[in-house]
Amino acid sequence: MADEVIITSSLNRPRYPALDAEQVAYVYLEARPREGVATVNAPLNLALVLDRSGSMAGQKIRDLRQAARLLLDRLGPQDLISLVLFDDHADVLAPSRPAVDKAALLAQLDRIDERGGTQMSLGLQAGLGQLQAGLSPDRVNRLLLLTDGETWDDEDRCRELAGRAGQLGIPISALGLGDEWNQTLLTDLAGLSGGSWEFIDTPDRIVAAFQHVVAVMQRTVVTNANLTLRLVRGAQPRAVWRVQPLIDRLTARALSERDVQVALGDLPREGQSVLVELALSPRAPGAYRVALAEVNYDVPGGAAGQKSTADVLITFVADPAEAQAVNGAVMNTVERVTAHKLMTRALDERETADAGQRTQRLRAAATRLLDAGEVELAREAEAAAAQLAAGHSLSAGATKRLVSATRRLD
Repeated sequence: MADEVIITSSLNRPRYPALDAEQVAYVYLEARPREGVATVNAPLNLALVLDRSGSMAGQKIRDLRQAARLLLDRLGPQDLISLVLFDDHADVLAPSRPAVDKAALLAQLDRIDERGGTQMSLGLQAGLGQLQAGLSPDRVNRLLLLTDGETWDDEDRCRELAGRAGQLGIPISALGLGDEWNQTLLTDLAGLSGGSWEFIDTPDRIVAAFQHVVAVMQRTVVTNANLTLRLVRGAQPRAVWRVQPLIDRLTARALSERDVQVALGDLPREGQSVLVELALSPRAPGAYRVALAEVNYDVPGGAAGQKSTADVLITFVADPAEAQAVNGAVMNTVERVTAHKLMTRALDERETADAGQRTQRLRAAATRLLDAGEVELAREAEAAAAQLAAGHSLSAGATKRLVSATRRLD
């Protein structure tokens, strides 16, 4: 069936002023599987890649075992599962197999204990090997990574493996437990593979996080989705943000002078939405097609290499008074994305800004959050700004909680 995915386009304004200077337009794109496709239940190919280094001792390892047990309960005999543990070595505790003999798998889970240091790349490599054994266009493929700490001197190798996973159509769900894991690295692993990352603040939430990953896989009806923007001359993308189900900046890859592509990964039944920030050169009054939005994707158990398209049309008017109206829903999304962007820049360890600049960004984020109706989160951002202004640093846990909370703005 053609056009299994429907693309809809909305703008932050119904009309834009015909200016002599460049201006910015925000395009809200939604990619949603058609109702008929959304009833498909594809079998899963899942690898659990779990940190069992010494820092996982105690409640963490106990909750990890329980989460893995409950995850197994949600799998059917048609699903494939593998289990990889890593410290400063990697062990394939359970090679890829149908989730049939759950008693044997459960017995393997009881063998999980903590030891050693952390070499994440070894776990990722072993997990990808297991997934490749069962890799099929008829399955939903996913690597679930959980870690609670920093990996040792192999971050570049981890990123290389994440890029390889993306090429194979294997998104990584990267879960960071506690305060000490490397947020920059896990964000990169998710982005490079077309996956997602999550912050788990306490061990008792591992169960819910695992169940969520499986639930998303079981709702997936479209895989390997890529959004390509084919832009006319004078339209340049400044940024592309995923806004549903979570806010994340997507890495745009230039295909040609005016074509860019971002990886959407898997689409669940409810679809995905993105916000595109476009810079538009001056134009005379009139209606223009400024871009063609194209989503390429596969349907597990169906056709591969499918494509859906939608035009992005913008109307420019000579009278500025006619361009005053705004699309409230899109502008609310813009406010939330801006709040997340400011929060991330203020708290990103890679940023070289001084405390004053970070404080300003946090206060600007608090203002945006208030405008979006997020009063409690705005208060937390303002409190963090006051702490920085007083010369105090924020804890790693507080930083992760604030960034994670702004990703969930809906």
